[in-house]
Amino acid sequence: MSATAASYLGMDVSTLPADVREKLAELDLELSEANDVDKTKNLPPPPYYNIKDANNSNANSDGVIISSEGYSYVTEVPSLSSSQQRQHSKKSEFTPQQSSAVISAPHGGGAPGYENMRPQGGAVGDPGYQNTREPSSGFQNSSSSSQHRQRRTQRKVTHNEKRYHSEVRQEAVQQALAALKSRPKPSLPMPSKRSSVLNRSPGCNDDLDSSTDDESIPEELISPDKEYNYPRDHISNSMLPPEPIIKPPIRDSSMAAQQQQQPQQLHLRQHDVKQSQAPMQKYLSSGERRPPQNLPPLPTSDTSSTDSPPIAYKRDNDFADKAYKQKHFNAPDITQFNNAHRIADRVTRYVNVSQTELNESDVNGKWKVSAKIQQLLNTLKRPKRRPLPEFYEDNDIELEIAANPKDPNAPKPEGSTMTPVQGEQLSIPAGLPRTLECALQRYGTNSFKSSMATVLDPNGKITTTLTYGKLLSRAQKIAYALSTKIFSKGPEQVTLKPGDSVALVYPNNDPLSFITAWYGCMFRGLVPLPIELPLSSSDTPPQQVGFLLSSCGITVALTSEACLKGLPKSATGEIAKLKGWPRLQWFVTEHLPKPPKDFNVGNLRIEDTAPAYTEYTTDKEGSVMGITVARAAMINHCRALTMACHYTEGETIVCVLDFKREVGLWHAVLTSVLNGMHVVFIPYALMKLRPSSWMQLITKHRASCCLVKSRDLHWGLLATKDHKDISLSSLRMLLVADGANPWSLSSCDQFLNVFQAKGLRSDAICPCASSSEVFTVSLRRPGRSSSGFSQSATGRGVLSMAALSHGVVRVDSEDSLTSLTLQDCGQVMPAAQMVVVRSDGAPVLCKTDQVGEICVTSGSTGASYFGLDGMTNSTFKVQPLLEDPEQPKEGGGTILATPKPISEEYYVRSGLLGFLGPGGLVFVCGSRDGLMTVTGRKHNADDIIATVLAVEPMRFIYRGRIAVFSIKVLRDERVCVIAEQRPDCSEEESFQWMSRVLQAVDSIHQVGIYCLALVPPNHLPKTPLGGIHLCEARRRFLEGSLHPANVLMCPHTCVTNLPKPREMHQDTGVGPASVMVGNLVQGNRLAVAHGRDVGMAEDGERKPQLITGVLRWRANTSPDHIIFTLLNSKGAIAKTLTCSELHKRAEKIAALLQERGKIEPGDHVALIFPPGLDLLCAFYGCLYLGAIPITIRPPHPQNLITTLPTVRMIVDVSKSGIVLSIQPIIKLLKSREAASSIDPKTWPPILDIDDNPKRKLAGIATVSLDSSAYLDFSVSTCGRLSGVNITHRSLSSLCASLKLACELYPSRHVALCLDPYCGLGFVMWTLIGVYSGHHSILIAPYEVEANPSLWLSTLSQHRVRDTFCSYGVIELCTKALANSVPTLKQRNVDLRCVRTCVVVGEERPRVMLTQQFCKLFQGLGLNTRCVSTSFGCRVNPAICVQGASSAESAQVYVDLRALRNNRVALVERGAPNSLCLIESGKLLPGVKVIIANPETKGHCGDSHLGEIWVQAPHNANGYFTIYGDETDYNDHFNAKLVTGATSEVYARTGYLGFLRRTECSQAASILDETTPSVASRDSDTESLNSMSQLQLNFSNASLGGNSEHSLVTANPNDQELHDAVYVVGALDEVISLRGMNYHPIDIENSVLRCHKKIAECAVFTWTNLLVVVVELDGNESEALDLVPLVTNTVLEEHQLIVGVVVVVDPGVVPINSRGEKQRMHLRDGFLADQLDPIYVAYNM
Repeated sequence: MSATAASYLGMDVSTLPADVREKLAELDLELSEANDVDKTKNLPPPPYYNIKDANNSNANSDGVIISSEGYSYVTEVPSLSSSQQRQHSKKSEFTPQQSSAVISAPHGGGAPGYENMRPQGGAVGDPGYQNTREPSSGFQNSSSSSQHRQRRTQRKVTHNEKRYHSEVRQEAVQQALAALKSRPKPSLPMPSKRSSVLNRSPGCNDDLDSSTDDESIPEELISPDKEYNYPRDHISNSMLPPEPIIKPPIRDSSMAAQQQQQPQQLHLRQHDVKQSQAPMQKYLSSGERRPPQNLPPLPTSDTSSTDSPPIAYKRDNDFADKAYKQKHFNAPDITQFNNAHRIADRVTRYVNVSQTELNESDVNGKWKVSAKIQQLLNTLKRPKRRPLPEFYEDNDIELEIAANPKDPNAPKPEGSTMTPVQGEQLSIPAGLPRTLECALQRYGTNSFKSSMATVLDPNGKITTTLTYGKLLSRAQKIAYALSTKIFSKGPEQVTLKPGDSVALVYPNNDPLSFITAWYGCMFRGLVPLPIELPLSSSDTPPQQVGFLLSSCGITVALTSEACLKGLPKSATGEIAKLKGWPRLQWFVTEHLPKPPKDFNVGNLRIEDTAPAYTEYTTDKEGSVMGITVARAAMINHCRALTMACHYTEGETIVCVLDFKREVGLWHAVLTSVLNGMHVVFIPYALMKLRPSSWMQLITKHRASCCLVKSRDLHWGLLATKDHKDISLSSLRMLLVADGANPWSLSSCDQFLNVFQAKGLRSDAICPCASSSEVFTVSLRRPGRSSSGFSQSATGRGVLSMAALSHGVVRVDSEDSLTSLTLQDCGQVMPAAQMVVVRSDGAPVLCKTDQVGEICVTSGSTGASYFGLDGMTNSTFKVQPLLEDPEQPKEGGGTILATPKPISEEYYVRSGLLGFLGPGGLVFVCGSRDGLMTVTGRKHNADDIIATVLAVEPMRFIYRGRIAVFSIKVLRDERVCVIAEQRPDCSEEESFQWMSRVLQAVDSIHQVGIYCLALVPPNHLPKTPLGGIHLCEARRRFLEGSLHPANVLMCPHTCVTNLPKPREMHQDTGVGPASVMVGNLVQGNRLAVAHGRDVGMAEDGERKPQLITGVLRWRANTSPDHIIFTLLNSKGAIAKTLTCSELHKRAEKIAALLQERGKIEPGDHVALIFPPGLDLLCAFYGCLYLGAIPITIRPPHPQNLITTLPTVRMIVDVSKSGIVLSIQPIIKLLKSREAASSIDPKTWPPILDIDDNPKRKLAGIATVSLDSSAYLDFSVSTCGRLSGVNITHRSLSSLCASLKLACELYPSRHVALCLDPYCGLGFVMWTLIGVYSGHHSILIAPYEVEANPSLWLSTLSQHRVRDTFCSYGVIELCTKALANSVPTLKQRNVDLRCVRTCVVVGEERPRVMLTQQFCKLFQGLGLNTRCVSTSFGCRVNPAICVQGASSAESAQVYVDLRALRNNRVALVERGAPNSLCLIESGKLLPGVKVIIANPETKGHCGDSHLGEIWVQAPHNANGYFTIYGDETDYNDHFNAKLVTGATSEVYARTGYLGFLRRTECSQAASILDETTPSVASRDSDTESLNSMSQLQLNFSNASLGGNSEHSLVTANPNDQELHDAVYVVGALDEVISLRGMNYHPIDIENSVLRCHKKIAECAVFTWTNLLVVVVELDGNESEALDLVPLVTNTVLEEHQLIVGVVVVVDPGVVPINSRGEKQRMHLRDGFLADQLDPIYVAYNM
């Protein structure tokens, strides 16, 4: 009894003992556990699996079913053969009484002896049993409370210590866990959770009081000793894990908060702590223990790292520090020079905050990520359940086959084919009215004073009684009002005509208004559709209901005044339009005028076949459907119920069920009126407060019938306080509405056992089975005696769960741990005929020992699903067949026969799975909706819940708040279990409980749980009657809005149908190109491509020139030509530079270097400048002197700690003798902040560029073309720093190539928005402008961050034709300007002038990003065809660049699965597994590219993925240095093929790609979704036909173009083919898993799509585990939503199992200046524990 209930009964709670008070407080919190799963399919108490009737001692031999009446049924149910019984490693603890076949049918008289069920084992209530237990090591009370417990257990069993625990199921679980204990138990790595997440319950419900309206009822109305539930002898061995459970590294920053909490915590659960002091001590001492959560949650501000003590960073820096000491510098990282927090943040994350030496034995060290991963790997080494099927697969069909293996040892049905079972003849009592309307008119006039319905208020007082007279007059008023009222539907006026549908919207506590409205509709001939009250306009289930309302054409909703007030309102005070609902007219059914005298409801004649009402039902996916019920079916069903239940006029029924649908509606609203009975309704709110109120009402009203669910029986049992005054002797029928549920057995047994003493007759308990489609399927008759039909039997079946999972009925031995005990649901209804057919495939009759779907034909079933003809035919029009239409042939295969149906009649599928026992008894063992088919075996959700509930200790979670469902991942169903955890459950406790649940379910059901999640109290969605809303829970889980507090994913152990890993071929011999290394190549063309010849240039440019000579020449011939313009963030001109100014400044700087820096030709000079003109001048100054410049990005002022070491490292590695810079940066290098990272005294001499030299430069140095011009240093995405040597000859030929390709002349304006430090960005910024003399407009990328529209407005203002930018700039414009296009239009930004926009990158072109950019700015006149990408790398800064007049980029779709196997297979757009790739610009003049196998160095064919090798005059001249191991890189610049032209020398780019020959004249835009991709022509399938088709496409496309930039007419030579280069990804980043190669970006793109809150993500591997890091752009409580979604998506799309999911804050994934993710840098941060994650999940 809860505290509320106690105070209600006038007790003073404060006088109770402390432990009782604590118990009551907990119960108040809990007032809980309604287990109506959605469709109010309740999940009542866990089953008393195999509780055997102790009186049935005459069942003796295997396989014979004996009833006490003396006739026997020879077994049609073979018992499980010993080979199929499950071997248990630990011998059963119980000696079997008899190994009997147990479907027994004893006389109704004898009640099952409940106490003597397990004499040998000692029931839990047996005092001897308790005393023999060894003291438990874990959760024991102090000695006084254990004596107290011992005394209490000697009391009667009515004190229900069993708490609807099935001790059998607990035995099973305990033995299973004990059996597993003998195996070495893996120590699971516990997930790491940030303490700010721990310290508050996610999301809402801070009050943590769960007794809200939609809650359920007390589970523990007694038993102050919380610990009761665990059988003590098992605690010591199976409850505490053998090894300590790994504790997560909690973020230390909230230590302060924790220390304040500590003292208050200690007195809270002292008795729990006593025994577990030792392990706790260990945790507390390490400073990582989180106190139990009994306190109010902390304020929600994130206590991240603002005022954390310095220890917060000491976690694992020892790892990084050692690396630093070794190499003198940390792994380098080049970061953006700007104030942008995103990129800055992305790097600060992994800093070594202090360079202090840390102690090796730091306590936190042992929680290092690497240790946890090692642990995870150890647990995954256990053998899998089933070996993988032995084939390499490329196809989904095979995944499907692997998901449904055929088990040769599976039991097969052996019985004969069943015969239909007939119910008794329907005999209608003489005086029964013809229709419900007649009944109401008869009783309303003849006995108008007799009560029809009474309802109690939430305090248990009778508020109002509705007499038959009142009901008749009110119903007539409503009928009259509905026939005259005119509703306005838009412009026209409508009245309701007979046959129209209306909605009935009444709350659950107002059955009286509902009944009057219902009969008002009946009188008027309207079709009522009762629906649930929408609680809020955003509630999701109403959307589905709205769909049903619209399809039924409902425009009017009947409701009560009180209900109308409570509906969600809009701002204007009108009733808000609910999401997905049609516009409804609300009609209040109270205070209506009297109808005139001449109004007679009896005049309306309605056909029997017309619809009477519509009842809604929900399918497994949550779709709401309406079942149409004809008038004839409704009245026939009422007659059948009257006969089966022996209803008579004037009886009193107590109803606890939902009166709007199913059993509650049929009995309490319809049949009751037909028989003139009195119904007492008990609202759900009262049941929560006083669970025994229904029994008190039976006593008070001497009621003869009662309608309940098994959970009401259970709650009634718990309210022992109220038992003394109860008498149930008047009760002749206790109808258990969910008797079909496997768990109802235990409730019925216990209830009978306790209340037999209070007059309850054993033959009064009547379980029934029902479904919305068939109505009542079967019902155990009250009193059990009826003429001619053997109804005296009641049955039990102890069945093997393993056999049931194969759809076969096998009797199991009584003491088996994996058995399920079922009770019968009575017999078929009168006038009905029942068969059992196969649940899937053709409706073939089952064998007698086979489980199938129950189908019924009778005059009283639903007629159809409203408006859904296809589903109606498959459900309501079933003709069972005698034999399978697919007969096996002798030689294998099948022949299709045309079988005959057993009769012409249509049967209706009930959705219930079961079989027919002896005597026509119906046994139901599950429902179609609750069925989960995992790897070919069927499991019932209710059975799994029962096992979960039997896992001790239960106090960590709420009973009855568990949802079990399956989701489809990788072509098979996966079991998910979601439970609500209690607020005081700590991380370790919940994790420990979860791991035990996994083991128990695995060993009892032989099925793995894929995802086990715990949500905070009150977070599972509820139905209006307080049960768990299963469909909604599943929907939220799948869309990632369930917000769990703990998640354990087990894909490694569950997913057994992964494709077999690919074996790599061992032989390395290289044959002819078409059979490269064991893979057949489609085409036999070798992959080779050339850019056009540079020779077409003017003679002057054929021979290379020194760039210094070109600058001098320009300074002399066009001194005033402005060559560079630098813009500021406003778009105004900050500085300009003419040719002569550049020449003069360069001379001055050269003189300064010579004079002050003593620089000789060939010395190295480090240039540290922000992007600007000083950098240019300094660069040319070095060249004038013959020195070799190295451009270095300056350190970030807000982020010195991370960026300065990189700068210093490049200075050291490049052997620079001097540093040249500007004053602000020199100050920064010598500042105090910098000194903490690098001692200012250790820098080489630093010169200020603005100092003036005393003398002029004597002369410009002359150097040879093959000497070094400059060193190009950069950090690869893998974090490798390398510098390449660029000679004057390469520099000159690169400039000549670019000038030719991009048509650059002095009259051109080119806008650059790039980083000028390395690669093509550096070349464009500093070299090409001087070489070709065009005007470069320079925009520093960090200025665009301050003003996102700067770049685009510059293009428009200066009418720029050619522009070069980086991905970072494109992304910034796309994100920041998404809503500003109209504003830009008003500011006259016009991008029609742009002819080429080249995105400079060293990676696969980002198709999605460029397409978004194009689509967004199409409105500003941007021609989508002008945006293209370039490709360069370390060995050659520019291999492909889209030229000024080159054709548009070709696009292809390739098969992702083929790419994993290094094959290139072209597919159509939109094909499954297709990946869109776009060519990386056109090859530059003079460049030759081939594709080679990176391992074997053989030349690849063009349908092969291989490394891109390049040969060009502008290749770099070798590495100057590589940070790290240099041996691997020796052949990067002089690689030779082993086949074909073996003498040619190539440079290896380190990127994988392929070549495709495509037609140049492709006119359709890359965004034009309609034209087929013509780039997919294979070289060997070129044909005239395709050529002419192309010309056609081309001319059509150009005609449709805008006149301003429509295409130039195609020249004949435009038709030539060119070879497109497609870059797939960097070789260094390829992830090799399961023998296949994956590119991180593909996995990342999948992950980014799976949840809207994922801002960025990166993947890498550690050992052979895939680690996914996701940035959460949302509340920390949403972090765990991402874990299942990420795991599912990667499994589904890439067939990979994610090993670790790390959820971090936005900005943690490091991104370099080129916009590329630095995954290896992230990996180092992760392994060194520097990411400060919100949550780390280790998938089992």
